[in-house]
Amino acid sequence: MPSTSVPSRHPVATRALVIPCLLVLAFGVAACDQATTTLPESAGYGPDPQLPEPNSSLLPTLKVAEAIGWKEGAQPTPASGLQAKAFATGLAHPRWLYELPNGDVLVAETDAPPKPEGKSGGLRGWVQGLFMEKAGSKTPSANRISLLRDADGDGTAETKTVFLENLTSPFGMALIGDRFYVANADAIMRFPYQEGATQITAPGEKLADLPAGRNHHWTKSLLASPDGSKLYVGVGSNSNVAENGMAEEENRAAVLEVDVASGASRVFASGLRNPVGIDWNPANGELWVSVNERDEIGDDLVPDYMTSVKEGGFYGWPYSYYGQHVDERAEPAKPDLVAKAIKPDYALGSHTASLGFTFADGPALGEGFASGAFIGQHGSWNRSKPVGYRVIFVPFTDGRPSGTPQEVLTGFLDSEGKAQGRPVGVLVDTRGGLLVADDVGNAVWRVTPAGGAAPAPATGTAAPAPGEAM
Repeated sequence: MPSTSVPSRHPVATRALVIPCLLVLAFGVAACDQATTTLPESAGYGPDPQLPEPNSSLLPTLKVAEAIGWKEGAQPTPASGLQAKAFATGLAHPRWLYELPNGDVLVAETDAPPKPEGKSGGLRGWVQGLFMEKAGSKTPSANRISLLRDADGDGTAETKTVFLENLTSPFGMALIGDRFYVANADAIMRFPYQEGATQITAPGEKLADLPAGRNHHWTKSLLASPDGSKLYVGVGSNSNVAENGMAEEENRAAVLEVDVASGASRVFASGLRNPVGIDWNPANGELWVSVNERDEIGDDLVPDYMTSVKEGGFYGWPYSYYGQHVDERAEPAKPDLVAKAIKPDYALGSHTASLGFTFADGPALGEGFASGAFIGQHGSWNRSKPVGYRVIFVPFTDGRPSGTPQEVLTGFLDSEGKAQGRPVGVLVDTRGGLLVADDVGNAVWRVTPAGGAAPAPATGTAAPAPGEAM
């Protein structure tokens, strides 16, 4: 497999990353551990996670796994009964995946757009940006969608072409009839599509504007309604906890509903700090999202989560979390909104960056993975002991989470704690494989049953019980 190592960083950035804590103190952030972990990681999972008292401090923990990429021949580790191989390599920060009806796989090669002048966050934002660069982000965005075709069905794409280019930090994708939709960082664009085409050259037209500006969270996920009349867009907040003012949060921290015919949009549900993964629950037709929660109040707060999304529902951000747990940092307080905040369905661990999310609908990977959700956990930066950096599966029964997480793909951190890869988007393809976009390894991995046969039920490594080590 070709090397997917991350290029060495600019020397100025490298020097900044080893600034002693006293110098970093001048910028209002900390690069040193604060060792605030008090609970086992597993306490932050399930329908009723343990929520300790907030632990705010002047110096938020910044502990990032340095991005190094995969060495020649190396790859992530599948769970027992599964196998993994590279579906495609040599990509440029692949973040999100979409499969066309003919089996072609589209991958968004993308990163954050440039910050507008005056919206960079000052010295604090600059230092935090250096740490994000260390983690493998803050790279120039390729601004394209590539097409991967595995015509012979061997699990490796032998064709890679530029499907669409000159986009603006593209992320979510959806095909409705003969129209292909892309969620750029600032707008939904629509393009004509012909089945089997390996490239779209026709100019697109804008369907609807999307919140942009500072773009603290820039990704915009996209999901079409079953009848193709609506698009649902996951839009993250413009801050951690509204520190830039609520005027910058209009139509953010929300799932938007966009009418395909007119382009008119409305807030479908709000109070969702950064809803990224989005999918329809095959058991009951409910809309579900995975949400990346707030930071800087301790290692064990606040757990990311996945939840069903109710029309008109409010899920707490920025005023509360997990229902009525008030976040004192959000001012002025809004007790009326806190009172109606909906508790999420299932916690996915604090600071795991649970971004990728897709439902399974059938036993292609084995009976143990027939009903439930796959989650790509990109990995922590605001925790003294790193967590995430893996793909997990949560079983569902009758449309509801019904068990503990099972590890599906691990090994993204090496023995020294450096990031060989970081999983983001996940997708179950029509041939039954699980595709995983790895934006540090610059690859898409494909997970299938070992030996081509379905593994025994309940495969995978269970998340540890309270008190066990991760």
